[in-house]
Amino acid sequence: MLFGLRTIGLTALIMLSACSTRIVPEPVSQRAPVQRPTASVPSVRPTASSPVAPTPSPLVAGPTARSVGVMAAPAGASALLDKNSADRALKAFKVSCPSLIKRGDQSGLTRTEDWKPACTAAAGWNPDDGVTFFTQNFEIVQIGDGRSLATGYYEPEIAGSRDKRPGYDVPVYARPPELREIDLGQFSEGLKGKKIRGKIEGDTFVPFADRTGIETGALAGRGLEIAWVADPVEFFFLQVQGSGRLRQPDGSVMRIGYDSQNGRDYTGIGKLMKDRGLLGPGQSSMQGIMAYLRANPEEGRAIMRENRSWVFFKEVRGAGPLGALGLPVTARATVATDPAFVPLGAPVLLSMDRSDANGLWIAQDTGGAIKGSNRFDTFWGAGADARTTAGGMSARGTAFVLLPWGVRERIAAEQGNVAPPAP
Repeated sequence: MLFGLRTIGLTALIMLSACSTRIVPEPVSQRAPVQRPTASVPSVRPTASSPVAPTPSPLVAGPTARSVGVMAAPAGASALLDKNSADRALKAFKVSCPSLIKRGDQSGLTRTEDWKPACTAAAGWNPDDGVTFFTQNFEIVQIGDGRSLATGYYEPEIAGSRDKRPGYDVPVYARPPELREIDLGQFSEGLKGKKIRGKIEGDTFVPFADRTGIETGALAGRGLEIAWVADPVEFFFLQVQGSGRLRQPDGSVMRIGYDSQNGRDYTGIGKLMKDRGLLGPGQSSMQGIMAYLRANPEEGRAIMRENRSWVFFKEVRGAGPLGALGLPVTARATVATDPAFVPLGAPVLLSMDRSDANGLWIAQDTGGAIKGSNRFDTFWGAGADARTTAGGMSARGTAFVLLPWGVRERIAAEQGNVAPPAP
């Protein structure tokens, strides 16, 4: 998922009911009065744009891109390739190539050898001519009905310390040695791609402690703390991002990255809060959610604990942050996808209803809430601007994937169809 890491888009905190497996609790009227932040929270006002209409296609359910259908993009899709995003994407694509030519493709679309010509060409290509590179080396295709949702994520920086000290008392835990991951696909073809995490107690595989259990001491006193942070709300959102920077009291920075998760289901607290009427106008962004949690610390802690998922971290040194390929991700060029529908490392072309999400991205990451065809999470880097943009990112439109020339035709032949020529 993201940053080697498992990303869950920020706007998914609000929008993705699929992330929540819990029933929304009692109505607001049955609870004690709460403090509501009165001021609206500033967010980016995006420039609207009109998405390109996808190629007409029935919505077909399936576990992979191959099963939901691959077809040529509509006429004129190549006009969406703009210089700025294509140049950024070319640099990111070069980073992905060492993995692309070795890694298997869960989507069922490509073979490792399909990527070798493009990767060979990229090595010596003019970095300021991305449009020509992608035009000459790829065909634009549509997966399924092409209708897309894109959210955003970023690399947070919060106050932290390597040592516990006054004001820094929220532990950042390393992965516990007893945490185990089981690949269910080894037991049944029907469970291919499914994994569970837990621990062994006696002769039984049992669930690992949830967020409440961990926060109340399930791992305390074992020396698993790699750092301590000052703000539990900021740390909650850093866990959602899956990676971040800890600004030390002396001004130095410690970078931490995803190192597994406790196996419990992720629940988007923004969806719960919105359903309960806790978020007023202008408060449905990450910033608005954080303001509410801070204004109501006791209820806020209880709400955060409804997300039973907990992320473990390791210190990351060198280039970073790292994506699901184990390679550095790039601001405004990396996108998290579901690898069952987009080959990791492949270019993705977005045509959305807000202009800042448009253009070419490279699938270099994955995410716990980024599931299904045409679901994406755009990476915006670090800093205040990245935080603001990612926190309010919610774009809808049409998505396309760029595949090496000849792949679509081969898939059609293998499925007994005749691939129509690209428009």
